[in-house]
Amino acid sequence: MVNQRQVGVRQIGYRPADGCPVGIEVVTLADITGRIPVRALTSAHRADFHILILITAGNGHHEIDFVSHPARPGTLLWIRPGQAHRFHLPGHLEGRVVLFTADFPPDLGGAGPRLSDWRAFPCWTATAPDLTVISTAIDQIAAERSAPADAMPVALLRHLLAVLLLRIDRLPAEEVHHVGSATGELFGRFQAELERSHAITRSAEHYAARLGYTVKTLTRACVAATGHPAKHLIDARVVLEAKRLLAYTDTPIADIGRRLGFPDPTNFGKFFTRHTDTTPGTFRQAQKTPT
Repeated sequence: MVNQRQVGVRQIGYRPADGCPVGIEVVTLADITGRIPVRALTSAHRADFHILILITAGNGHHEIDFVSHPARPGTLLWIRPGQAHRFHLPGHLEGRVVLFTADFPPDLGGAGPRLSDWRAFPCWTATAPDLTVISTAIDQIAAERSAPADAMPVALLRHLLAVLLLRIDRLPAEEVHHVGSATGELFGRFQAELERSHAITRSAEHYAARLGYTVKTLTRACVAATGHPAKHLIDARVVLEAKRLLAYTDTPIADIGRRLGFPDPTNFGKFFTRHTDTTPGTFRQAQKTPT
């Protein structure tokens, strides 16, 4: 299913078990726990592909970017590319897993979920009839994916995945923002630029200029899409990366600060404390202390 290489937080690239080049696969949690050592699953890792998990039996939780989410029958988890996550007591849960690459879904425009948004809602509790519909959609993908590679209906698989994602987008969530196509397009471009540049600059003016808009227009798009201005999202992305590096690597704190654009360690400490109410050192120690 995966190809692993050790670089700080373990990075996982998409590689289906059957070697088929099509960018989607349906497996079970048992398949995953049977292929990957428990220690690897319970350690933080992040993939360059999407992971959808529908829990069918058991009770536990799953951590995504430092937030623990309950996992019980009917729970649907969506781990997006780049998000750090880890399993808790793998083998105690049963479920279906849909893996797909970032470029496999068709263009859903503004009608669907934000595929690359690290802030997007990651956990739902599906009940009948939604659970039946989602399970059926996964079954359909699995059935078509089982065709021989030279006869696999790739276009149909893309559309079946679109149906599944649009169904998920209809599930109740804590926070939903509906935006127009133009606003959604600008916000999507901002997200992509933020992923590339969050370690280089924290200036909203920089991002607006790179995208060819004013700060006011960029902020309006961010507020429409998330409820927060651009500067808030920029700082939140930097804080998240700082947490990942503090928790999952032994990189010195001063080096982490420099990597994230803070030549002065004191300024990094003040920035982190202002946004988390704890110092980088205290946060790192808390992640290493058993709970």
